[in-house]
Amino acid sequence: MYVVKSPLSDADLKTVAEALQGALVDLVDLALVAKQIHWNVVGPRFRSVHLQLDEVVDTARAHSDTVAERASALGVSPDGRATTVAAGSGIGEAAGGWVKDADAVAALATALGAAITRMRERVASTAEADPVSQDIFIGITADLEKHHWMFQAENA
Repeated sequence: MYVVKSPLSDADLKTVAEALQGALVDLVDLALVAKQIHWNVVGPRFRSVHLQLDEVVDTARAHSDTVAERASALGVSPDGRATTVAAGSGIGEAAGGWVKDADAVAALATALGAAITRMRERVASTAEADPVSQDIFIGITADLEKHHWMFQAENA
């Protein structure tokens, strides 16, 4: 059922819908992974890493809302349910239990790297299909790359 009619052709809408849904899943999972590590980080750099993780959570949550609303604007129902996120994310799992600060930083750098790789694929796939959605993916990628740089610099 389409409640909102998209201005895109069916083929372009399919491409963009897949990209938006994939981005939504990755961003929701990135926020969850960062929050899980945030709650469990320990070590001498606890406070700075703890706060830095919340910055990633805030970024991922804000962008997930933008992505979901873009999907809705195009007539695509966004799906951020836990089962959908678990089945479709490319971020990887967060370790359970306490996480040493250096390991937390490395884990987030890895998670961000995975998200960035997939986001760049979405930038490429939406270039012709929908430059408006592509612009959203470009902005998300820039923000994720900034966090990625900072986490990599933490353990350099």
